[in-house]
Amino acid sequence: MRPDPRPRRAALRIVRRIGIAWVALSALLVVPLRWVDPPLDAFMIEARVAAWRRDDRHYVFRHRWVALRRISPQLPLAAIAAEDQTFPFHWGFDFSAMKAAYQHDLVSRHVRGGSTISQQVAKNLFLWSGRSYLRKAIEAYFTVWIEACWPKRRILEVYLNVAEFGRGTYGAEAASRAFFHEPASRLTPAQAALLAAVLPDPDHDHVDAPSRYLERRRAWILEQMRNLGGPRFLEVLGAYPARRL
Repeated sequence: MRPDPRPRRAALRIVRRIGIAWVALSALLVVPLRWVDPPLDAFMIEARVAAWRRDDRHYVFRHRWVALRRISPQLPLAAIAAEDQTFPFHWGFDFSAMKAAYQHDLVSRHVRGGSTISQQVAKNLFLWSGRSYLRKAIEAYFTVWIEACWPKRRILEVYLNVAEFGRGTYGAEAASRAFFHEPASRLTPAQAALLAAVLPDPDHDHVDAPSRYLERRRAWILEQMRNLGGPRFLEVLGAYPARRL
C-alpha cells in the first residue's frame, strides 16, 4: 500500500506560502526605503528602550536626517576609507576584508569590523545587537535585497544617517553638531576622519575625548582618503555634483 501523498503536498503548499509571504514582507520593508527616509532604525529603538528600562536620565538621543548632498563629501570619503574601500565596486560582501577582520580581532582588543557598509545598513535597519549565525544569515539576506534595490549613493546616504557616532548620537548631522558645533556640510577632512574612526566601536572610542589609538586611526584614515584620490573618488557613485568634488 502506497503512502498517502496528500499530507506531503499540503506541507509543501504551506512551505511555499510561507516563502512567498517572507519574500513579499522583505520587499515591503526594503523597496520603499529607496525613497522614504526611515525616522528610526532597530538599533536606535533598542538603545532607547534599554535606557528607559534602566531609567537612565543621562541618556540623550540625538538624530537628525539630512540628504547626502548636505553632508560634506569628506565624511562619506572617510567612512569608505575606514570601513569599506571596495564599496563602490562590490555587491554587498567583501570576503577578504571579513577574513582580515577576524584575524585582527583574535589578537587585538580594538574591534575591527569586517562588514561592508551595505551589511551595516542591513544590520542597523532590521536586526538586533549581539552576534549569532542566525543574525549574520538574516543580515546577508537583507544585504542582497538592499544591493539589488538601492543605488550605491542611497546606501551611503542611509548609512551616514543611521550610523552611531557616540552614545545616543546617530547620523552625520547630529554628530557634527554635538561634537564640532557645525552642520555636517562643513566637516573638515580631520573632523570627518575622527568621526569615521569611532565607527567600529562608538561605545569604547569617543570623538570628544580621543585616545592615542583613536588619533593614530584618524591619521591612518586621512592617509587612506588621500590614497583613494580625495573626494573625487566619490564620482563613481554619482553622489555629488562634480563642482563640489
